[in-house]
Amino acid sequence: MKKSNFGKFMILWLGQMISAIGGGLTSFGLGVYVFNQTGSAAGMALVTLLGFLPTLVLSIPAGVLADLIDRRVLMMLGDGLSGLGILYILICMMRGGATLTEICIGVFVSAVFSSLLEPAYKSTVSDLLTKDEYSKASGLVSLAGSARYLISPVIAGILLSVSDIRLLLVIDICTFILTVISTFVVKRGISEGVRSDASENDDSDVTATEKDTEDQGAVSSFFTSMKEGYNALKGRRGVLYLVLTSSLLTLFIGVFQILAEPMVLSMSNERTLGIVETVCASGMLVTSLYLGIRGIKKGYVKVLSISLAIAGVFICGFGFFSQIPVITACGFGFFMMLPFANNCLDYLVRTNIPVEVQGRVWGIIGFLSQIGYVIAYGLSGIMADAIAAARGISVGRGAGSVMVFSGMALVIVSVVLLLVREIRSLER
Repeated sequence: MKKSNFGKFMILWLGQMISAIGGGLTSFGLGVYVFNQTGSAAGMALVTLLGFLPTLVLSIPAGVLADLIDRRVLMMLGDGLSGLGILYILICMMRGGATLTEICIGVFVSAVFSSLLEPAYKSTVSDLLTKDEYSKASGLVSLAGSARYLISPVIAGILLSVSDIRLLLVIDICTFILTVISTFVVKRGISEGVRSDASENDDSDVTATEKDTEDQGAVSSFFTSMKEGYNALKGRRGVLYLVLTSSLLTLFIGVFQILAEPMVLSMSNERTLGIVETVCASGMLVTSLYLGIRGIKKGYVKVLSISLAIAGVFICGFGFFSQIPVITACGFGFFMMLPFANNCLDYLVRTNIPVEVQGRVWGIIGFLSQIGYVIAYGLSGIMADAIAAARGISVGRGAGSVMVFSGMALVIVSVVLLLVREIRSLER
């Protein structure tokens, strides 16, 4: 039976949470800096797009690498080298201020190395834990990810009121060092038998081609490994449909993520924005803590559909109203639904894909499911600016109009999701 390594997982999880807080400080600070410099939602969207695009493009090869080399080494490289881009922006800031182009370059470089992290991190969770611990771990992973929205904004808002963005960048660079150290500690503590135990535990799910490869002791080539990961995903049609559907979901969620900041900034200042983002993200904290303790026992597809539908309603409310307390409440409700959706998606995929190919599969899933983010980051800011110019309203209200449409579309997609038979069958 596979041995649990929950203590080692907690060390790794703590390091990733620290990294998320540092990344949240930089993301918040750069968003405010670019909006104050340009007054455009499109400028903020461009920075976000360049920070996200490498993760999407490189997710598949990063997933292959996560299955071919030590996943902890890959995580240390990704975390450590991604600090170079942030360091470049800091140097530009210290020389008198960074231009939009320089910020885009630094964010892009940081994202290239960060792209190595996600598949290796998710696969390491499967390496360390038993199946019974997957749901609880997923809740804790969501909690760590929420730190960039829950803790970082209020800290960044306060720090920006007494200092400038350079302080945020310095703190972020320091968090990279702590994250690498925590991953190194976990690497040293993992026994050689962890991955082999995982393989024995799921041996009945391994395809014939993969068994032959293991028996022969050959190391698959890069492209062969990539093909095997795709075949593992393609062979489970329900998972493939779920991933393709999630690409639509990320489109609408991405619109919210991009346009919330310019909408609030058009009505208030940096400190208010930090408070609003923190209160909104506390909704994610509540449900992440619940899932980390209790998890979800059954009805994953139903919970997924309902949580996304409710999230869509809250997106509509956030975009429609212009009172800070009301949109804060809507944002709280939106973030409260996300851990439920993420937990269900994570569980349905993790329990239907063999552990030994999960690095490759998570890379492919990351690519397909996040295409929606690219569309959202590329078009939402432009659409908000265009609507504002056409109707003679502020950029914030233009952003609100786009968000209302996105929320309505998310509700429709969530209903369709519940009707797909192949997705419902994943629980069986």
